[in-house]
Amino acid sequence: QVQLVESGGGLVQTGGSLRLSCAASNNKFTINAMGWYRQAPGKQRELVASITSGTGRTKYADSVKGRFYISRGNAKNTMYMQMNNLKPEDTGVYVCTASDDDYNLDFDDNDYWGQGTQVTVSS
Repeated sequence: QVQLVESGGGLVQTGGSLRLSCAASNNKFTINAMGWYRQAPGKQRELVASITSGTGRTKYADSVKGRFYISRGNAKNTMYMQMNNLKPEDTGVYVCTASDDDYNLDFDDNDYWGQGTQVTVSS
């Protein structure tokens, strides 16, 4: 089984920055594409950003383009997201996900999921 552990969430004022990290503990399964989803109260879970392993191809939600930057660490099973100029609408639980597919940048319930880290942006 793959365990995904997120860190880096917290409380920040509007305009502030946070850096989220996700590490996958796994010795048996292939991890390729990884991504971040956001779950806000009363809203559907949405894809924030995702990245492949091989080419580093990325995908971003329109609402975060130019403010959030996703990257992979030197260790293949790590991922980061730098979040700048945060807004109150960025508030939510940010959940890390991973897949053995390195082409599709969307994820579903068949992929691996973490527990999430809370990000709260105050106005």
